[in-house]
Amino acid sequence: MTSANPPRTASFRNLALRLIRLLLIAILLFLLLPYVLTPLYRIFNPVSTAMLWRWMTGARVERVYVPLDRVAPVLAKTVIVSEDAKFCRHRGIDWGELRAAIEEADELGDVRGASTITQQTVKNLFFWGGRSFVRKALEFPLAMWADLVLPKRRIMEIYLNIAEWGPGGQFGIEAGTRRAFAKPARDLNAQEAAIMAAVLPNPYRRNAQRPGPAVRQIAGRIQGRAARAGDLDACLRR
Repeated sequence: MTSANPPRTASFRNLALRLIRLLLIAILLFLLLPYVLTPLYRIFNPVSTAMLWRWMTGARVERVYVPLDRVAPVLAKTVIVSEDAKFCRHRGIDWGELRAAIEEADELGDVRGASTITQQTVKNLFFWGGRSFVRKALEFPLAMWADLVLPKRRIMEIYLNIAEWGPGGQFGIEAGTRRAFAKPARDLNAQEAAIMAAVLPNPYRRNAQRPGPAVRQIAGRIQGRAARAGDLDACLRR
């Protein structure tokens, strides 16, 4: 009599191979999706993963998307000075700053202070927070792709509109400035722009509405650097 085990074993193996193949295809599609979506953001206004998570968990989200024309120019320039001084010159990654940060870090996941505005934009759009080697590895090529398919002006506009600017679900510069100063983003002055830039790294611990001495000191340094910065924001002008 012929045993039924070999056919069963072969059937199980084929099923396992099909499942593995489907899993690999799903992973590939997941990795490629940001590359497909990014060019579409030349036209469509995106939301961030943090916003999506808050919506899914029932948390408050406040955002009014505003074009860069309705944001005080001093704000964008101040953010460049504070976050990424070579924004207009690099192609998504500031390799010089990254090299210096890696030399000071124990591993890639611990690299601080080297993320460009473009990197922060794609991280906010597609990835998660915290320090992670995996996220950094996914973030680098996507940042270069974003810089290739999106104008610098559009990258800045998206960044300002998806960044978290307050502890109560205030996303985007318009919601942030209305909370902090009860005015629209187009009316910010240089001091207020510097305060917003100072709280941007951590709006939960730094309060733009009631800035303490430390925040005011940081903002003062940023404002001074922005006043001396020249045309660091030239790529944002039409």
